[in-house]
Amino acid sequence: MSRRSMVRPGGRSARVQESVHAAVRDLEAEAGRDALSVPQIAARAGVTPSTIYRRWGDLRELLSDVAVARLRPEAPPEDRGALAADLEAWAEQFLDEMSSPPGRAYIRDALLGDPDGTNAGQCSAYAAEQIEVILARAAERGEQAPDVETVLDRTVAPMMYRILFRPDELGPAYARQLVATLVEGDR
Repeated sequence: MSRRSMVRPGGRSARVQESVHAAVRDLEAEAGRDALSVPQIAARAGVTPSTIYRRWGDLRELLSDVAVARLRPEAPPEDRGALAADLEAWAEQFLDEMSSPPGRAYIRDALLGDPDGTNAGQCSAYAAEQIEVILARAAERGEQAPDVETVLDRTVAPMMYRILFRPDELGPAYARQLVATLVEGDR
């Protein structure tokens, strides 16, 4: 069981987490990632370094937790009125955000401080939640749609592979091509 899974949600714990996350974001913006240290973050957050070590273990795990929070979508996917259009818009935005320099840094941080795979699973769940919204809208419109796992396998997985290992020539056309192949193959 990870340290984070033992922490009570809400209350003081939530306030400490938000304070520490805000301190990381602020200090990173001011001085850069390489200048971050647990004592510096603790001082900015108004907690003791032992609080950070007890909850996150080390700086890498803290940065990983902050990255996962940053990767959480802030709004539901846009409704463009049709499955293909909705998936295209979402895939283009996902690819743009994840392949940007900050997106790649968040992915790296999320995975580096993740010894048990919890963060990777959480990031996958964020994408799945967004796709579920799109697929539910398609079902409400009476459109035939693939299941969530098929969309993850045929759009998200190839994009993530390319972002991590073959980042050249990534752009909206690549996202559209993946969606077109998915939707056309599903008819």
